[in-house]
Amino acid sequence: MKSTTEKYSTLIKAKAKKFGFQNCGISKAGFLESDAAALEKWLKNDYHGKMSYMENHFDKRLDPTVLVEGSRSVISLSYNYFPDEKLPSLNAFKISKYAYGEDYHVIIKEILQEMVAELKEEIGDFECRVFTDSAPILERSWARKSGIGWVGKNANLITKQSGSFYFLAEIICDLELIEDHETTDHCGTCTKCIEACPTNAIISDKIIDGSKCISYATIELKNEIPESFTNKMEDWMFGCDICQDVCPWNRFSSPHLQERFKPNALLKTYQKEDWKELTQELFSEIFRKSPVKRTKFAGLERNIAFLSNKE
Repeated sequence: MKSTTEKYSTLIKAKAKKFGFQNCGISKAGFLESDAAALEKWLKNDYHGKMSYMENHFDKRLDPTVLVEGSRSVISLSYNYFPDEKLPSLNAFKISKYAYGEDYHVIIKEILQEMVAELKEEIGDFECRVFTDSAPILERSWARKSGIGWVGKNANLITKQSGSFYFLAEIICDLELIEDHETTDHCGTCTKCIEACPTNAIISDKIIDGSKCISYATIELKNEIPESFTNKMEDWMFGCDICQDVCPWNRFSSPHLQERFKPNALLKTYQKEDWKELTQELFSEIFRKSPVKRTKFAGLERNIAFLSNKE
């Protein structure tokens, strides 16, 4: 007979599949000792640029039991966002695929809450919190620990069967569950992502200088874009997918089935000249529920102006 721990672990993975998650892995909650020194060094090197929030809650980032008192397990999940068609790039500014549709924070959190409600109906009440890029959690570290994938040279989590175009999410709970094991690294000698990055943001295997990243410059940075990005942005006005697009493992990416991730119709038709005429009203209409609203109209306008001036 299966133990309660086994039954709960199997049930959680079945529910994850039912609710549309690609992968589900389980880790024992505790201090991420192997990640502490690496995170400290990354911060000391100022690779986080102006993202000062990365310096906060150091203990919570490394130990979910500090974030969620009494937690015993971290359930890591991945949710596909690879589109069935890319937005046109000819004579158009580019948007990262994850931002084509509605805000994933809202969508995935809703799915997680429904999933947890069903689990509680079958298991009984248990303490938990759900997250998706919404708290100081080292999501990739937990996903790696749970065997969902390995961390590639571009610091993205990669899965053999489905590449890397997916969001990560967590359920941190007080259930005692069976932990999974890490998978092996399958990047080998490939350096396509390092060679393709136009700003040399990939310093070395798995280490990114965030301050050189196009995604950082177009989303996180609130100041003027540094001149060092001149003629290196490759028309990205929000985010960047270059290091993922060239990754050989992403040939296994398959289209998502989430209707709410589909792009606004205007995104399929807008060309550079249209974007240059963007107004606050149009921005609010096109990106009302989109992750692009994170950069605000002023930020997107700045990005478009920077790209336009350097053409």
